[in-house]
Amino acid sequence: MPQHSLSPGFFEFFIELSANNSKGWFDANRSRYEKQVKTPFEALVSALLTAFAHEEQSSIQVRPGDCIFRINRDIRFSKDKTPYKLNRSAIISAEGKKSLGPDGFYFEAGPENCAFYAGYYMPGKEELMKIRRHVAHNPDGWSKIITQPEFTDLFGQVLGEKQKRLPAELAAIKHAPAEIYNTQFYIRHVMEPEVFIEQDPVKVLMRLWRAASKLTKFLSDATGVQD
Repeated sequence: MPQHSLSPGFFEFFIELSANNSKGWFDANRSRYEKQVKTPFEALVSALLTAFAHEEQSSIQVRPGDCIFRINRDIRFSKDKTPYKLNRSAIISAEGKKSLGPDGFYFEAGPENCAFYAGYYMPGKEELMKIRRHVAHNPDGWSKIITQPEFTDLFGQVLGEKQKRLPAELAAIKHAPAEIYNTQFYIRHVMEPEVFIEQDPVKVLMRLWRAASKLTKFLSDATGVQD
């Protein structure tokens, strides 16, 4: 098996869990979960944190546990009362799960979906306005990033919910990119589970992070701009 890869058993566990999503079944299979899912995923996240720190030339103090989301679902306000998620997921950044900005990436691995995400998923009101201004006033730089062949091949386009109307300040800017209507600015790359089994997912995910870095830097520069 390639270094840092996940085993077929990792994905088989979630396939069986999907048909038996209950505390009783999970408790009966807890040792299997620890061996086939929890331990290898923690090892993968640890290796990613090391690679990320090297790539960013920074010291990262967070541990895998600071980055990995719980397998338990929040069912308080959901009609779906199944207790467990059907994947494992984490944020790789210097702040781990506390990261709300474009300074890292999120990924998840499960039989139904394996994916990489980066960008700014939930900017606050002030951050959103700064991003929109930065996009509107730097249309050439923005266009150069999102039309690069590697970017479009891997991510397609910048995703996110959009507003139908703009604040007057932005509506008055001519020839601004269409993305100023976005309220979110994120990208996604979807993979098959075989990528995590047959390849080194650290290399795969870090390659995606490098391909996303010009966009994430643009967004970081935008939110760092002082009015």
